[in-house]
Amino acid sequence: MIAAFVIRRLGAGVVLLLVLSFLVFCLLSLSPGTPLQALLGTRPASPELIHTLNTRYHLDEPFLVQYGHWLADVAHLNLGQSISIQSDAPVKQILSERVALTAQLACYAMLLVAVVGLPLGMVAGIRHGRRTDRAVTFGATVAISAPAFVLAIALLYVFGVAFGWFPVYGTGTGFADRVSHLTLPAVSLATLLSAVLIRQTRAAMLSVMTQDYVAFARLRGLSPARILLRYGLRNAALPVITSAGLILVSALSSTLFIEQVFSLPGIGTLLLAAVTNTDVPVVQGTVLVLGCAVILINLAVDLLALALDPRMRYSAKDGA
Repeated sequence: MIAAFVIRRLGAGVVLLLVLSFLVFCLLSLSPGTPLQALLGTRPASPELIHTLNTRYHLDEPFLVQYGHWLADVAHLNLGQSISIQSDAPVKQILSERVALTAQLACYAMLLVAVVGLPLGMVAGIRHGRRTDRAVTFGATVAISAPAFVLAIALLYVFGVAFGWFPVYGTGTGFADRVSHLTLPAVSLATLLSAVLIRQTRAAMLSVMTQDYVAFARLRGLSPARILLRYGLRNAALPVITSAGLILVSALSSTLFIEQVFSLPGIGTLLLAAVTNTDVPVVQGTVLVLGCAVILINLAVDLLALALDPRMRYSAKDGA
């Protein structure tokens, strides 16, 4: 049953999050600096203050005990309090302020990817070997070779500083202003991701349009538009949707560089600041949120694939 498939995938996701959180906890404990140093800051390290901070944040307890305290809090939907980013502020509050901006940027970039990458990939696949195909393939190769942060700086200088068409930093207020502020970051992020989708869509269309059922459809006198939509696009949709899910995951992870260039207070800059300041609760909470997002995106892609391909539904039922 599909329900059993979803439950099994969610269970595997929970195990993956546990392993991920434990590895991050280990890496933070081995990194230079301690949370106690971040908490003390420039204040005198009196024995009373050190004892208070150790007791409050369980810093004087063994490593596994500290992880157990954090895990117990997470089970009660409590991600703890920030140590250095915003002292004593709940991690949930900090994340809620940052996740929304990163999600908006990722969705904007994915919209551009879908609008640009999907049609160009289809055109390149249909017109294989012609000038259009060569031009699209060359453009995708150039785009996929350009580092995201270099492209972001170039767009920032040309369209933000030289021409002044778009803001160079900040998030804006209101829908229109927010879109204007996020356009250059979204274009920077979407350029590389569009190139990946173009190549995947082109390969899928090439594979589908050479199949026998497409040749028979042409012999039956069906219109090119009907062949493209009913036979080509429908059968090429599965690998394209799978690659789109991977692209969305890449968009979430690539926002770190884009947010740094455009000074956007998103989850990427939050994670970098938390790691730098050894803010363990914020790092753990951020990794947990990103891990949940990746798991849910992959699950959504799998469910959409099940809806498109009946053969996968039968495989899911047999596996359940």
